[in-house]
Amino acid sequence: MSLFAIGLLLAAAVLHTTWNLLLKQAGEKYIATWWSAIIGFLVFTPAIYFMGLPSKAVWHILVISALFEIAYYIVLAEAYKDSDFSLIYPMGRGAAPALIAVWAAIFLGERFTPRGLIGIILIIAGLLIVGGGDIVQAHSKPNTRGILLALLLALLISIYSVLDGIAVKQTSALPYVIVLFFCVPAFTSPLIFKFYGWNKLKDEFSAHGWTLAAIGVLTIGAYSLALWAYSISPLGYAGAIREVSVVMAAFAGWQFLGEKFGGLRILGAVIIFAGIMVIALLG
Repeated sequence: MSLFAIGLLLAAAVLHTTWNLLLKQAGEKYIATWWSAIIGFLVFTPAIYFMGLPSKAVWHILVISALFEIAYYIVLAEAYKDSDFSLIYPMGRGAAPALIAVWAAIFLGERFTPRGLIGIILIIAGLLIVGGGDIVQAHSKPNTRGILLALLLALLISIYSVLDGIAVKQTSALPYVIVLFFCVPAFTSPLIFKFYGWNKLKDEFSAHGWTLAAIGVLTIGAYSLALWAYSISPLGYAGAIREVSVVMAAFAGWQFLGEKFGGLRILGAVIIFAGIMVIALLG
């Protein structure tokens, strides 16, 4: 992979970790994701004027991806309600590269190397440490619900990442992401209004408006950079490098949110990161 593509992915990882950290600290998570998608779309819409809409050839992929993105946001919001950031983020993002590599091999014809398989094994080992950290404390039970939600997140991430990776090899990344983030609130608004009502939505915006705006801008920025890298790199490797954010997330949850088992989760995240690097650089 080119150093330029790796730089794009590292920048995307920083932005992605930041908006997830902000979302964890936001109020009502479902409303926060809805508002942030709308704000992000509005902020970046002027780019459509200069770059045009995505190619018609990828609109069907875009719509399908949007549905998986919606499922991702629903599961993410649910997971962050009562599970540690330093558990959900490293497990969800850390497991995704292995699945992306599988889908890329099946649907795009990308092939594993022996070193790539070693990287996948390292990722799985790191996940066991991150997800099993609760077990090492006497009289504690593992957060089974959080672990399952994190693994479901990984599945959803892998599916929409492959769809989007296919799409951006046929169209520009930024317009694609902008329209994608129009579809997400457009599809979910009827349910959001039904369950929460305008007054609740307005109150959430009044209380966390700047945070919601930051999440929206960072989300589109992060994903646009990632898809730009996907468009010029093998998807299996690019999807792996992007998840360097797992180490940042484990540290952030420990240091900034005061979450327990931080040291053990960082160890697991570092092992995940080692596996990611083996896949990306040697696979």
